[in-house]
Amino acid sequence: MKKKKVLAISGSTRLHSTNLNYIKAISELAADVFSVELFEGLLHIPPFNPDDDTDNPPAVITHFRNQLRNADGILICTPEYAMGVPGSLKNAIDWTVSSMEFSQKPVALVTASLSGLKGHAALLETLQVIEARITNSTGLVISFAKTKISTDCTITDETTLTEVKKLIEAFSFLIKEEKVNS
Repeated sequence: MKKKKVLAISGSTRLHSTNLNYIKAISELAADVFSVELFEGLLHIPPFNPDDDTDNPPAVITHFRNQLRNADGILICTPEYAMGVPGSLKNAIDWTVSSMEFSQKPVALVTASLSGLKGHAALLETLQVIEARITNSTGLVISFAKTKISTDCTITDETTLTEVKKLIEAFSFLIKEEKVNS
């Protein structure tokens, strides 16, 4: 059976971010279920401008949209900045509103930050508005995230590890459900 393809987006632009560590940990934990490809172009996405959101958008946007379309599911792992969504992540998502890549696409949202609650709620609202398929089971807030994962991408907190495994299972089910219904 062919593994499902998941596009992972880190909401942090830091080279060695905690969120990137969580993506790597999830990728390893889910290796038997799906393959994870990391989207590495967040820094290169230009500011959203409706005047440029035409049939011929900037090449980097076309590439981003194609990666989203070709994925069976999307994993977003993001910090919370100033009680909200990181601007670069929100900007990237704004580029998909008219082209609808998130519409009915299975999404897992992990907010890994100091608190994360308000940023998670804000991004969840955005994802629901653009019709992403996300459930309570495919969303997870990991507060004090840096203290629960090692630099070698091992989740060291047992409760967090259990929650991440449950998220992977629910996300895998959501992806399979989507393929059956399409």
